[in-house]
Amino acid sequence: MLSGAPRDKLAVQPPQLSGTIVIPSPTLYMRLFAPLLAGGSLRDRLIACLGTMIGIIFVGMTSVQLSPESLPWLVAPIGASAVLLFAVPSSPLAQPWSIVGGNVSSALTGIAINGMIHPPIVAAAVAVSAAILVMSLSRCLHPPGGAVALSAVLGGHVFGGHPEMLITPDVLNSALLVFIGWLLHRYSGHSYPHRAVPMVWRTVAPAPDSGFMIGDIDRALEDLGETFDVSREDLALLFSRAEAHAAIRQETHPSESR
Repeated sequence: MLSGAPRDKLAVQPPQLSGTIVIPSPTLYMRLFAPLLAGGSLRDRLIACLGTMIGIIFVGMTSVQLSPESLPWLVAPIGASAVLLFAVPSSPLAQPWSIVGGNVSSALTGIAINGMIHPPIVAAAVAVSAAILVMSLSRCLHPPGGAVALSAVLGGHVFGGHPEMLITPDVLNSALLVFIGWLLHRYSGHSYPHRAVPMVWRTVAPAPDSGFMIGDIDRALEDLGETFDVSREDLALLFSRAEAHAAIRQETHPSESR
């Protein structure tokens, strides 16, 4: 021990390290795994789980009965379509035309690219990127469509000169999934195909007339330069409800408005 140094101060001195070690707090980990969807509830997640299970069973069993034995009765990307349809039915990416049009147009795009480009890796990359362009121009952007286009290239040796082996189950799966989604959402309270209205069982007080228009929302979106997975009509409805709650708060708790 060094003479003249206080014993307690020497006892608590930590070892000197070359760098600083920062240990993340538990709340940081909780935020990392927190739900990212605004407005999502446990009820909605349970409905999504049940709807997906029923939807996949219905699509699979019906496709087995309607498809020839030589064709697959389920295509893998339909699982991703089911997640969108039942977990976020208000998303523009989950609407009927997005699901059917996106999956089918991507299948056709992937088959066409596979016939023009021979290196599989290059064909796969071009097929997915071209599918995004085709879906965007057709107003049916659907993320699982990228997987459909990729399947058309990776499974090209299986389909060979018979593109109907991919297109037929893709069309059938997509149409059946949209049908069962439409049917089940009659009972979930969500509107499907989606309309910018509250859930069926919610009583919402009328909102005052808003001072903004749809064109104002378009200009605000241009200011931000981002693409949001929500329709302009839903944004307008959300903003009007926020204005109504802000007006109530200012009347009941004026101190909070400062």
